[in-house]
Amino acid sequence: PTATPSPVPKKVEVSMIAIPAGEFTMGSDQEVERPPHTVAVDAFEIDQFEVTNEQFEKFVAATGYVTDAEKAGDTSWRYWAKDKPNHPVVKVSWNDAKAFCEWAEKRLPTEAEWEKAARGTDRRVYPWGNNWDETKANTKEAGYRGTVIVGSFPDGASPYGVMDMAGNVAEWTSDWFQPYPGYPGGDSEAQYFGEKYRVIRGGGWFSDQELVRTTERSASSVELANDDVGFRCAR
Repeated sequence: PTATPSPVPKKVEVSMIAIPAGEFTMGSDQEVERPPHTVAVDAFEIDQFEVTNEQFEKFVAATGYVTDAEKAGDTSWRYWAKDKPNHPVVKVSWNDAKAFCEWAEKRLPTEAEWEKAARGTDRRVYPWGNNWDETKANTKEAGYRGTVIVGSFPDGASPYGVMDMAGNVAEWTSDWFQPYPGYPGGDSEAQYFGEKYRVIRGGGWFSDQELVRTTERSASSVELANDDVGFRCAR
C-alpha cells in the first residue's frame, strides 16, 4: 500500500487581523504629513505582530537567504536575535522584508494600509488614542533601550487589535516616499521625495513620542538595515 503523504506544513503560523474596506483620514497638519486627506482602502489583512526572529530564522533555513547587511559584511540579524526568538527581527532591509513576505505568500503593507491599521477611522494620534502614555509602547521614554517580545504592550493596541504599531521597531512599507496630494511644500524632508526611498512607519525603541505618532513618516534606501527597523506582512 502507498503511504499517505504528510500534509505540507504552513511556512509560518501567525495571527492576522482583518481590516475592513472603507475610507479614513490619512496624514496630519505637520510637515510632510500634510495635508490630511481622505483615502479609500480595500479590505486587507495585516500581521497582528511584527515578524519575529524565530519566523525569520525559518525563512532563512528554508531558502538559504542572505540579508543585505550580511552581503555588505555588516553585523548579521542573528547577533540581535540571540536568545530572543519572540522579539522582532531587526537588521533587515526593505529587500529582505519583501523577500520574507513573498516567501510567506504575503506582501508588505502599503503606507495607507499601515496607517489605517494603526489609527483606525477616528484620526487618532497614537494607536490607543490621542493622549501620550509611555506605558503603552516600547519607545525612548519607556527606557528599555532595545526590542521587547512582540505584543508586550496590549494596552497600546490599535483600534483593530494590531500590536506594536508605535515603537518596538519601525516598520517597512511597500511605498516610495512621495508627497501626499495637495502637499504645500516647504519642508526639508521633501528633498527625499521620489522613487529612491521606501517609507518606514511607526518608530522604534529609540524613537520619542513625536516619532511614533500614527501619521509620522520616515524613509530610507532599500538596503538600509538598522537595529530598530523591522516589518510585518499584509495580504
